[in-house]
Amino acid sequence: MNVDWNAGYPSIRLPVFARNIVSTSHPLAAQAGLALLQRGGNAVDAAIGAAAAMAILEPCSNGLGSDAFCILWDGTQLYGLNASGFAPAAWTCEYFRNKYGEAQYPPMRGWDSVTVPGAVAAWVQLSKRFGRLPFADVLAPAIEIAERGYAVPVVVQQKWAAAVPDLKGMPGFAETFLPNGRAPRVGERFVFRAAARALRAIAETRGDALYGGEIGAAAAAHAARHGGAMRVSDFAAFSPEWVQPIGMEVYGHRLHQIPPNGQGIAALIALGILQHLDVAAHAVDSAAGLHLQIEAMKLGFADTYAHVADPSAMRLTVEQMLDPDYLKKRALRIDRKRAQVFDTGHSDKGGTIYLTTADERGMMVSFIQSNYMGFGSGIVIPEWGLSLQNRGHAFSLDPTSPNCVAPRKRPFHTIIPGFLTRDGLPQMSFGVMGANMQPQGHVQTLVRMLVHGQQPQAACDAPRWRFNQGLSINVEAAMAGATTRELMAYGHQIDVIQDSYQDFGAGQFIWRLGDPAVEGYVAASDSRRDGQAAGY
Repeated sequence: MNVDWNAGYPSIRLPVFARNIVSTSHPLAAQAGLALLQRGGNAVDAAIGAAAAMAILEPCSNGLGSDAFCILWDGTQLYGLNASGFAPAAWTCEYFRNKYGEAQYPPMRGWDSVTVPGAVAAWVQLSKRFGRLPFADVLAPAIEIAERGYAVPVVVQQKWAAAVPDLKGMPGFAETFLPNGRAPRVGERFVFRAAARALRAIAETRGDALYGGEIGAAAAAHAARHGGAMRVSDFAAFSPEWVQPIGMEVYGHRLHQIPPNGQGIAALIALGILQHLDVAAHAVDSAAGLHLQIEAMKLGFADTYAHVADPSAMRLTVEQMLDPDYLKKRALRIDRKRAQVFDTGHSDKGGTIYLTTADERGMMVSFIQSNYMGFGSGIVIPEWGLSLQNRGHAFSLDPTSPNCVAPRKRPFHTIIPGFLTRDGLPQMSFGVMGANMQPQGHVQTLVRMLVHGQQPQAACDAPRWRFNQGLSINVEAAMAGATTRELMAYGHQIDVIQDSYQDFGAGQFIWRLGDPAVEGYVAASDSRRDGQAAGY
């Protein structure tokens, strides 16, 4: 990497160099994945082990009832896995209208926000196809953490406590996540034996306990008691889908994303537009350069929100949305001195974990799993520690929308793992969590690294902006005051805020330095969370 390793921003993190690396938003999950590598496992084993541990360690973002996506390099080629769950067979527009009148979207919480969770199925599929260790061995570190308990860290505790007013009355939530009638305090031990029981059953049955077995049956019975439509048959019918990642050449590299129903295409559109705007002519933290990125991102969201849905329902193809001539025309819409309003759709807060792993044999894994909006639906099956996502809320109830709800259909999805190659070889596995901040985080960090030559930890630590809707953006308090004032002069309506957890995302990055067995990798972990990059 031809970068200035001494340049950076105020941070408690330094880049980590090693031949085998796990980077996550919780140190114990990083250590769980690293231990599996040291036992002879590969990067896929490490990713599954870290993901299972994260379901225990950061329940305010993900759990056993999450969805997941993955992009991985197996040493020869790139693979994509879409493990986002589909709607129950009973879900139709009429189903929701009969219950909720003229609502625009399914509810935010409760059983009518829950689609079939896909994360556990992702672990199973990845293990079957690429893992080296027995599946039960890979889940063992997470089981031990759940049974012994762990001290709750600072950022996780903040968001755990913040969710209590909204979720304390949801079925199973208080019983599971409010020991002593409240959220755990920083440094207080939290034990999750019910989730350990579920992980053991999942390990013994290679996931069948959830997808049609005793855990799925318990969830369906819980849904029936609380007015939900989910049935055992919905769990049993689900399986993840192996997909070909979509991609685009950006600044001498190729950026790969999971295809729709995910929003990764928004980052591709924005970067495709930026390549027509000479971003390199502006200093890395200049208002002029940031303005171009913000406007390009607005255009990316405008198309993404209007057209992305389950591929079977989309009216435009990926190729049409990424057509170079079209993106060149879109770039002409940007005024270099004035912020503009584009139709962006609605925006929601996130609840996601991202992790990445790499080993000395050359395997690299970019993996993301999420509830959505923190704890997700708020629904928990207490005897199994199964907290369920609320991805169904992302459906539309407008019959004319390509994202309109339908039986066994996947909703528009916010979580996106990223992967970068150069000349057909792997360069970086990375991701930035946080709902619609995710493509924005991809764009900002990649411009910093690929255009301005910043090293991964510096690109990760740099102050970020976040586009909301219309002319509204947020910027981190660390952004220079002069830059913020100049952006406001362009017409951006700015709120300066500091939320380390969701508002500006949190990333993990692993950049390949050369031969993995010799030069290895360099990794970064975002200081906005409790995480760690660890290696040997």
